[in-house]
Amino acid sequence: MAKILLLTDFSSGYSRNLLKGIVRYSKEVGNWSFQRMPLYYRMLYGENGVVEWAKKWQADAIIAQLSDVNIELLNDLNIPIIVQNYRDRNKAVSNLTGDYFNTGVMAAKFFLNRGYRNFAFYGFKGAIWSRERADGYSHEIEKQGYKLAVLENDNKDKEEWSYNHTVLGNWLQSLPKPVALFACDDHFALQISETCNVYNINVPDDIAILGVDNDDLLCNISDPPLSSIVLDVENGGYNAGKLLHQLITKEITEPFNIVVNPLIIERRKSTEKYAVSDKNIRTILNYIEKNYANHLSVEELVKQVPLSRRVLEKKFKEETGESLYQYIQNYRIDQFTRLLITTDYSLFEAALQSGFENYKNVSRVFRKYKSLSPAEYRKRYKCNSSVEEIEY
Repeated sequence: MAKILLLTDFSSGYSRNLLKGIVRYSKEVGNWSFQRMPLYYRMLYGENGVVEWAKKWQADAIIAQLSDVNIELLNDLNIPIIVQNYRDRNKAVSNLTGDYFNTGVMAAKFFLNRGYRNFAFYGFKGAIWSRERADGYSHEIEKQGYKLAVLENDNKDKEEWSYNHTVLGNWLQSLPKPVALFACDDHFALQISETCNVYNINVPDDIAILGVDNDDLLCNISDPPLSSIVLDVENGGYNAGKLLHQLITKEITEPFNIVVNPLIIERRKSTEKYAVSDKNIRTILNYIEKNYANHLSVEELVKQVPLSRRVLEKKFKEETGESLYQYIQNYRIDQFTRLLITTDYSLFEAALQSGFENYKNVSRVFRKYKSLSPAEYRKRYKCNSSVEEIEY
């Protein structure tokens, strides 16, 4: 029986989902023995204390959330170690990391499609997950000719969740409105929401807020509830467990990074508004949102507003950056993706629920977007997926 020492933050939704995945893998290979070690233990006793604990318990491996990694000290244990990277990735150990850059790109594309022209990022200084999410967000919006306002919380590591209401409030008040604000994670998104309430800044009319991790508790204690990017965390934990097993049994000997990918955006009230300036385009966007699952043609959309087809298509592209056809298809693909990983609908039923009448067509389009077939995508990203489905 493998003995795994867990040095991580057990209070966050991210870490809990990560542990779910690790435990899921451990049950497949025979129950492992886990020893939790709270982060404060390292603060009190330092890394030497962690090493002594691991030796006394005779741990076979460690999964740790460390801001700085003392490789020489940890290597003294001569056991596999997976580190949830914090300040940077370390080539000497296996990193549990993420596609942070493309998480930022996903956030930018979401807001751009909703018509935003003002953008802001609130992050934590010194953390790679915050820095690279900001880079992806900035890259995508600057590519479209817009600028990004940035504020970083630069408190010390042990105070990273504390913040100065006055500094944050003054910054939020100074931003041009309406503004699309992407926060590095849900903790920071909640800080924005709380500060907006204190300073009577309307969410989402003045500031639309999007976080990361989809921590259900944090997102829903916010007023209004926070939209957030869902990450493939539980499967990341499962893969971390698998990697640890291979390292323990010497199937592999070199460090190997596990990348947690962004999947979908869980939309809540903090981003429910469109920021387009043209009221007719707002009408069209709202109509698509309510009717995407039905037969929806450009001809039908033209009937909803006092515009010719040519004028409507031109204005729509100006406001959203996409053609009507592209926007509808992208919207439906997003909904189809959501159903694949959150429901047990058959592939055919999920396609119909998303507005696709021809499953063969949606399968072809989906593969173009995701580089996987719908069945392959579901198998990879839906937790506890065991359904074998046939592609038609």
